[in-house]
Amino acid sequence: MITIKSAAQIEKMRAAGALLHQVLEALRQAIQPGITTLELDHMAEKLIRDAGAIPSFKGFEGFPFSICASVDDQVVHGFATKDRLREGQLLSVDCGVILNGWQSDSAFSALVGEGSAEAEKLIRDTEKCFWLGANQARAGNRLGDISHAVQTYAEAQGYGVIRDLCGHGIGEEMHEDPSIPNFGRPGRGVRLQAGMTLAIEPMIARGDWHVYLYDNDWTVATRDGSLCAHYEHTVLVTDGEPEVLSLPGANVKEMAQ
Repeated sequence: MITIKSAAQIEKMRAAGALLHQVLEALRQAIQPGITTLELDHMAEKLIRDAGAIPSFKGFEGFPFSICASVDDQVVHGFATKDRLREGQLLSVDCGVILNGWQSDSAFSALVGEGSAEAEKLIRDTEKCFWLGANQARAGNRLGDISHAVQTYAEAQGYGVIRDLCGHGIGEEMHEDPSIPNFGRPGRGVRLQAGMTLAIEPMIARGDWHVYLYDNDWTVATRDGSLCAHYEHTVLVTDGEPEVLSLPGANVKEMAQ
């Protein structure tokens, strides 16, 4: 069931999103050759708990960490490890918080130190996919308008759009209706209404879109070993411009240009 949030509930989700933004910015600044993803995981958990919030990923259906730390060909749900990150690797960090009972979910990809031009472009283009999709998150549009915007841009760059995973509604629960694929036809699907809150999250591969699951039953990676980037924010549908709750002050229309 899709839930429409009240003004008071949206304000709580704004607070959760603002906190999550602060946490992810701290992690982004800490990414450098030699650090471990387990150190980043511990940093995230401390920042979240010190703010009076809960890391929503830790313990969710048995997931053992506060962040998903996905390296290179790992798409999502990478486990934090003691392995030291190396120059040129691509790291995707996904994190969620619960603050006063309300959730926010966000992810970004970054290079460890200096990386290849191709990896840099993949990261930029994946972010662009998000902004193009988020710009369609307007009351009166259809869910497929978001999906189509992501797919059209990604495939025009020659990328594979991961099809086995998708975005989702979010609120008091991390995963709510509706599911939000990153591919689809415009004008199809649920009609968007003001007060809907959506976690829009393009996962874009430099190669083919097919994936496989690790033996840990969590980590997903590209089947052909190609690099993958991930970018996500929690977005509020309004009667006007979409609001990115996990990136305060962002201008969606401007970023989508």
